Amino acid sequence: MLTLKTSVEFAVLGLLLALSVLAVAIAIERIRFYRRVNVASYASRAKLEKELTQSLTVIGTIAANAPYVGLLGTVLGIMLTFQTLGLEGQMDVQSIMSGLSLALKATAAGIAVAIPCVALNNMLRRRVRERLYEFDEIHENAKTAQPIDDSQSMMNPSLNDQRRG
Repeated sequence: MLTLKTSVEFAVLGLLLALSVLAVAIAIERIRFYRRVNVASYASRAKLEKELTQSLTVIGTIAANAPYVGLLGTVLGIMLTFQTLGLEGQMDVQSIMSGLSLALKATAAGIAVAIPCVALNNMLRRRVRERLYEFDEIHENAKTAQPIDDSQSMMNPSLNDQRRG
């Protein structure tokens, strides 16, 4: 039974560790991408947004599900504790506390992974919005800075009046 408890503990905590490493790796890659991206080189806002938000759903998914992985570890830890108590037929404090400590470790680890992932996701989504605002501003300025074609103004005298006024 001890090996099963140890296996569950390593599986849950190992999974949470792997998820946190994945989230940090994606965040570092995204931050580096945001620093070097040239928003003026994109003709389409949709294409820019697609490239800016790439892999952000992974961080959001980890943030949303890490507490559930921790909760799964909690449930498994409590189940194993009750099973051990039932098989041994005696209630010693040591076996109860070791099983509950597994449960509490899993819960704490799930929350410890989720909170930084939520913060990373919010920070990266903010950077995406900033880059999209930058794109909108560049393209809006480009539209207003375009000169009016003189051949069109000859056909439409009201354009000449707009330029003069």
